[in-house]
Amino acid sequence: MNRSADRHLATFWEELADLEHTLRYVDAGGYRTRVLDVAGAGPGAQTIVLTNGTSGHIEAWTQNVRAFVEAGFRVVGYDYPGHGYTTLADHPLEIRDYEEHLLGLLDALELERVHLAGESLGGWLALKFAPKHPERLHTVILSAPGGRMIDEPRLDGTQSVSTRAVSEPTFDNVKKRLQVVIHDPENITDELVRVRQAIYAREGFSMANVSALREPERRWRNRVTDEDFAAVPVPTLMVWSDHEPTGDAAEGLRLCELVPDGRYLLIRGAAHWPQWEGAAEFNAAAVAFLTEHAGEEGRR
Repeated sequence: MNRSADRHLATFWEELADLEHTLRYVDAGGYRTRVLDVAGAGPGAQTIVLTNGTSGHIEAWTQNVRAFVEAGFRVVGYDYPGHGYTTLADHPLEIRDYEEHLLGLLDALELERVHLAGESLGGWLALKFAPKHPERLHTVILSAPGGRMIDEPRLDGTQSVSTRAVSEPTFDNVKKRLQVVIHDPENITDELVRVRQAIYAREGFSMANVSALREPERRWRNRVTDEDFAAVPVPTLMVWSDHEPTGDAAEGLRLCELVPDGRYLLIRGAAHWPQWEGAAEFNAAAVAFLTEHAGEEGRR
């Protein structure tokens, strides 16, 4: 059942309570990493790994986990270094840090090959990871991928809201941070705000370290280019929205057409979290895409 269809946005516990799952910590690349592991159908189930945006956490995929599991996939979600409840970062994080951590996670969980779904920073990570490690991937799902060079005023505005949410993690300040990525404030659940409030209030949490890629010089050397889209070596579902702050629908389509085996999905009424605001449509398309390519793998 798709619980987003009637606009009800389920809580994390509602989505997981009757599913076989663990929420635990594993050592991934030296980081004590929080991992959600939800069992798929049978021992041979393929795995989809969910990656988050800047300052994000596992709960960003609350509206999607059940759909993947009910389609027969094992789901693994995790928090990056410095994010969520994984070990806090002691230095500014760059893409190589996220790549090394992802590799460490795949090895720790003995996952030889996975489907990789990334939203925002997670899409940026996927775009950089895929050409270097094609043997570890079946497919990629890019949900409003980040990393392109955009004008500094937009970056600065996001940074100021984020900084205040950490320095003063009140309910209202954290909700304003979420309004940067979610178009309709009615789609921001109290649970999502409360979870992020608790994370931002952790002693030692550093927005400077987790959002270091917003600094112009560091962003430039880690940037995503057209060539990165063209270099994705596996089938890719590109998910964009009509209120995406980094580019309009035509730009999303243009980027998708650079991918050798790309498929485009436009979610309307959403901003930078189409997997959350357009969950019903996102889930249907993503499950169809994953099932198609899982089936192709089985026929080889």
